[in-house]
Amino acid sequence: MTDTRLRETAVHALLSDGESVGIRPLRPDDRDGVLELYAGMSPASLRLRFFGLTRDAGAGDVDRLFSTLSSRHAALVALRGDRIVGVAEYEVTDDPETAEIALAVAEDFHHRGVGTLLVEHLAHAARQSGVTGFAADTLASNHLMQKLVTDLGLRAERHHHDGEVRVTFPLTPDERYLSAVDRRGSTADLASLRPLLRPRSVAVIGAGTSPGSVGRAVLRKIHEGGFAGRLYAVNPHAHAILRIPCFPSVADLPRTPDLAVIAVPAAAVADTAEQCGAAGVRALVVLSSGLDAEQSATLVAACRRHGMRMVGPNCLGIAVTDEGISLDATFAAHRPLPGSAGVAVQSGGVGIALLDGLTRLGIGVSDFVSLGDKYDVSGNDMLQFWEADSGTAMALLHLESFGNPRAFSRTARRVARRIPVLTVDAGRSDAGRRAAASHTAAAATPTMTRQALFTQAGITATRTVAELLDTAALLHAQPLPAGTRVAVVSNAGGAAVLAADACAEAGLTVPELPADLIAELLGMLPEGAAAANPVDATAAVGEQALSECVDRLAQHGAVDAVLVVLVPTALATATGDDPRRALTHADPGGRPRTVAVVLLDQAEQVTLLHGRNGSAVPSYADPQAAARALAHAAARSVWLAQPPGIPAEVTGTDPSGARAVVAQFLAEHPDGGWLDPLRCTELLAHYGIAQIPTVLATGEDQAVEAFRDLTDGCRRAAMKAYWPGLLHKSEQGAVLLDLDGEPEVRAAYRELASRFGDVMTGVVLQPMARRGTELVAGVVQDEVFGPLVLFGLGGTATEVLADHAARLAPLTVRDVRDLITAPRCAPLLFGYHGGGPVDLEGLEQVLLRLSALACDLPQLAEADLNPVVARHDGVLAVDVRVRVLPRQVTDPYLRRLR
Repeated sequence: MTDTRLRETAVHALLSDGESVGIRPLRPDDRDGVLELYAGMSPASLRLRFFGLTRDAGAGDVDRLFSTLSSRHAALVALRGDRIVGVAEYEVTDDPETAEIALAVAEDFHHRGVGTLLVEHLAHAARQSGVTGFAADTLASNHLMQKLVTDLGLRAERHHHDGEVRVTFPLTPDERYLSAVDRRGSTADLASLRPLLRPRSVAVIGAGTSPGSVGRAVLRKIHEGGFAGRLYAVNPHAHAILRIPCFPSVADLPRTPDLAVIAVPAAAVADTAEQCGAAGVRALVVLSSGLDAEQSATLVAACRRHGMRMVGPNCLGIAVTDEGISLDATFAAHRPLPGSAGVAVQSGGVGIALLDGLTRLGIGVSDFVSLGDKYDVSGNDMLQFWEADSGTAMALLHLESFGNPRAFSRTARRVARRIPVLTVDAGRSDAGRRAAASHTAAAATPTMTRQALFTQAGITATRTVAELLDTAALLHAQPLPAGTRVAVVSNAGGAAVLAADACAEAGLTVPELPADLIAELLGMLPEGAAAANPVDATAAVGEQALSECVDRLAQHGAVDAVLVVLVPTALATATGDDPRRALTHADPGGRPRTVAVVLLDQAEQVTLLHGRNGSAVPSYADPQAAARALAHAAARSVWLAQPPGIPAEVTGTDPSGARAVVAQFLAEHPDGGWLDPLRCTELLAHYGIAQIPTVLATGEDQAVEAFRDLTDGCRRAAMKAYWPGLLHKSEQGAVLLDLDGEPEVRAAYRELASRFGDVMTGVVLQPMARRGTELVAGVVQDEVFGPLVLFGLGGTATEVLADHAARLAPLTVRDVRDLITAPRCAPLLFGYHGGGPVDLEGLEQVLLRLSALACDLPQLAEADLNPVVARHDGVLAVDVRVRVLPRQVTDPYLRRLR
C-alpha cells in the first residue's frame, strides 16, 4: 500500500500551538479513520479537496487510497491519540522523479500546521525513494493549500488555467527551506515549553509526609520560594502536606495543572504519567530515577500519546526566577539567585556547581533546567526558548550527549548571534566506536568532532566548570575585545611576566606599544616604570596613577584588552593608597575596551569587583584563568564579526551517477566494503574532484599496456599492488615508484606478485605526480554527528604529525577557509619563504565537493584522499580510498520529537 521505505512506527512532532501529533504510514486498518476524517469535513473543504460538492467523493477516494498497491505510492496519516486528523499522499507520475500529492486535514486542526508537517515528512520519504519534485492541482480558491506551499520554503512555480492552479516545487532542502523549517520549529517549540517553564499551576506528585522525601523537599521549596500560581500536592495517604492541600490523584485535583513534578518510585512513574496525560497535564518534570528499559519506553509513549513535554527522568528539577513565576522545583540546597543566565545541564552535580558559582558572582539565572536522562526536552529546546526570552542574556550548557547534533548546530549558530552560548566540553570518547581504518577515520577523534561542532556554531567551549564560570564572568561584565592584542599592567615585574606567558599560551598577543603611548604612560607612572608591554608600574604605583594608566590603555587603539595583575605590597598598606581601588573607578561612561584583573592573593577563583557607577570588572586568582577567559571572549568577537555562513553551492556534480556507483557496489556486496580503485575514480569524477589518471591491471602485459597509455613513454610511473581491503600500501611495501620504461614495469609487477602471491588481484598504475605540497583531505560519517570533513598535512607521516583540522558538513565558504588556515602546515600553502601559494581555489573546491558528496550519499562511511598534491597550477588527488555501507539516514532537520 505504501512505500516500504516509510517507517511503520509513528514519530511525533509539534504543531504551531505546541500540541503534538503522531505521523506514520497509512495502514489497512486506517480505513474507518480516514472515512471519519472525510465525513467531518465541511462542504467547502470537500469541494476544495475533491473539486466537487458530493460527499460520495470522500468514500470514492478512500477506495482508491486503499487499493493502491504499488511502490510508486506512499501515504502518511497524522494522529491525535487514536484519531486520524490528516492524511497526505504522493503517487509517482510517468516521470519517475516527480510525484503528484494530495492532502486533507480535519476541520478543527486547520491553521495548526498539520498539513505542513505531513508534507515535510512526505517529502523526506519521497527523497529517499528518488523523487525530486512534487506537483499538486488545486482550485484557485484553495488559499490554504497555496499558502501551505508558499510557507514550506521550497521554490514553487504556479500555472493558472480555468480556475485551477498547478503548483510544482523541487524537494531540494536548500537554505531557504531549512530556514523556514527552523522558524516553524522554533514557534512550535516555544509554545510547547510554556507550560513547563512558565506554568500557572503546579502539582507535586509523590510529596511524602516524612522529612526525607524528595517530593516533600521540592514542594517546600516551591511553596517557600513564593510561586505565583496554584500549588497542589498529590498523595493518597494525606489530606495536607506543609499546609498545602493534598489530593489522592491527579484526577481529583480541582483544576488541571500545567506542570506536574513526579517524585514516585520508578515502577509507578509510567502509570503516573499516563494519569497526568489523561487529566490534561501539559508538562512533566520527572525526578525519579532507576527506570528500566520497558518503564522508560512506557513513560515516553505516555508523553507522546497525550502531547506532554518532559524534563528528566533522573533529574534535579527546574527553576524559573521570572518575577511573575518564581518557581524553584529543585531539591538543590539553595534557591537560585534571579539573574540573566539560562542554564541547562545533564549532570545534577554540575548543575549545583553552576548555580552556586553564578549566585556567588551575582550573575544569577533566568531559568535552570536539569535535563537528567534527557528523554524529551534537550539543550536544543532550551536554546530555542532562550532565543525568544528577553530575560536571558547568556546560555550555559553541560551536555553529555547529543541527540541531533546537526539540528543543535543550526539552532546554536542562530542563538549565538544574539547571546553567548557556553558549554563544558568534557572530551568524552566513545568506547563503542569501531577501530579506525583509514588515515581520515584515525584522525577524526570524538574530541575533534565535538570541537568542530562548537567552533562552527559559535559556541564557547571550555574544559572545566571553573573555566566556564571564569568566561561567563568576563562576558557578563565587560565588552568583547575586538581582537587578541592585550596590554599587561602590573605592580610586580615577575607577575607581569607570568601574565604575558599565560596570554601567549592562550593564543593572545602582547604587542610592543607605540612610542608615543609609552611616553604618555611613563609620564603617569612612578619613576622606574617600564611601559613597552608588559607595563611594569612598580610597587610604588598608587590608585590615581594606575587608574590613569588603565584608562589610557583602554582608550588607545593599540590594544584590544587590558589585563591588570596586582600583588599586595607594604607600600599600599602603609600609605593607604591602594591601587586596587583604581580597577573600579572607571569614567562614568565606562572603559571602551575589555579590562580584567588578576589579584594573586585572591582566595576565590573568580569574582566581580563592582564600581560606584554600576560597572564591574572580573577578578581572577591566577593569570592563566584570566588569559583563557580573554581568549574565549576574543574568539567570540571574531566569530561575530564574520557574516553568518550558509552552505556553499557546488556546481557540476552528478549525485544520481554517484548513487548508481554505490548502488551497484552494494548490490554485489550487501554488507558494504571498500570500493576498488576504478570505482573510487568514477565516484569522485561525478563530483568533479580532479585525480591523477589511474588504471587497474590484472596481469603483467596489461600493466605494460597501461604504462604506455598513461605515460606516452615520456614520464615515469608508480605501481601499487591491489587487493580488496588493502589500505596502507606504503607500510606494507606495496608501492614502487619512478618506474622508467617497460622493462622496469615488468620487473616491478613480478616483484609485487612474488611478494604478495595469490592475495594480490592486480596492480594500479599511475603517472608520477609532479612535486607539490602533500595534503590529506577526507570525510568520515559519524553515526551521531554526521559527515566530518578533515584536512591537513598528508603523505606517509600524516598520522605521526597529526596536523589536522576538521569541520562538520555541509561546509560553508567560511568553514573551508578555516579548514585551510587551521593546520600548522598552512604557511606552506600561502607561499612560505617566497615559494608562491598553491592553487587555493582548487583546494577549496576539493573540500567543498567532498562535503557535498558526503551529504548526498549517506552510504559513504569514509573517504580518504591521501596524498592530495597541491601546486600553484592545480590540485590532484593521488591516492583515494572509499568505504560504503548499506544504510538510510534520516534527515537531521526533519521535525520530530526525540
